[in-house]
Amino acid sequence: MSMTSTLSQARTPATWQDYVRLLKPRVMSLVIFTAFTGMIAADAPIHPLLGAVAILCIAVGAGASAALNMWYDADIDAKMRRTRSRPVPAGRVQGSDALALGVVLSLFSVMFMGMAVGWLAAGLLAFTIFFYAVVYTMWLKRSTAQNIVIGGLAGALPPAIGWAAAAGTAPLDAWLLVAIIFFWTPPHFWALSLYTSEDYEKAGVPMLPVVAGAAETRKQIFLYSLLLVPICIAPALTGLGGGLYLAVSAVGGAVFLVLAWRVLRSKAGDAAKVRNDDGLYDVKAGAKDARNLFAFSILYLTLLFASILAERLMGLPGLV
Repeated sequence: MSMTSTLSQARTPATWQDYVRLLKPRVMSLVIFTAFTGMIAADAPIHPLLGAVAILCIAVGAGASAALNMWYDADIDAKMRRTRSRPVPAGRVQGSDALALGVVLSLFSVMFMGMAVGWLAAGLLAFTIFFYAVVYTMWLKRSTAQNIVIGGLAGALPPAIGWAAAAGTAPLDAWLLVAIIFFWTPPHFWALSLYTSEDYEKAGVPMLPVVAGAAETRKQIFLYSLLLVPICIAPALTGLGGGLYLAVSAVGGAVFLVLAWRVLRSKAGDAAKVRNDDGLYDVKAGAKDARNLFAFSILYLTLLFASILAERLMGLPGLV
């Protein structure tokens, strides 16, 4: 039986939980968090109802992108341990249903955002959905080892969308928040790919460890980390962040660099089949440095945005 026919035959009836999984709720939660931070950081009056509508549209748009991604990547997902249990490759949801859901949610989120909140925010949301579903998923992911670098723009844009929803503009500070996520994405995902490279190789996805090798990947992780930390500190120099933010970005950045240096000096990714099971964190000794950086990168990004959010909600002044 071919892969196509296997994917098209539902093994078990779909449940509502399967359709929720199509929307990648864990990724959606990060999108909502960063978009909300951008909205609050804008310091612009927005009616609470319109703010809620904006966040809803951003969340729905993120879910639409995820559904389109799962529809198109079902063949790849079926070959990878980390993704083979997703609803489409597992046969619980038809690919055509995932496609329809993604298209409908995309149109709804963009049009509702434009009519209720503003067309700048709606345009940025539409661009984000298109970039992730078409440019990244359909082109970059299968064609270049720079897929994560370029494609990371889609995941970086929510703060600017939230800012535009509140203020109707997207100034430099909004794009600083975008830049933080953009430069955070390569070391974050490449650290993960160092101990999942056999999955990507099996699926034919040209992730950097597969194309350039583990040593080059470790080098690129460290170089991007050197770029990331000053960018994370920059909002404290523009007035976007205050003393709390400066402390979090500087101390957290130092830890990030130490962990990236350990990855550079390690043998992470050199040994074949470093994964023990389907989990993201249960790895063999050789990959622990990559695992530690991957885990801390999530904490670092969360603390950066949480500190800006806390400062704005508490009315704490910026440093400039």
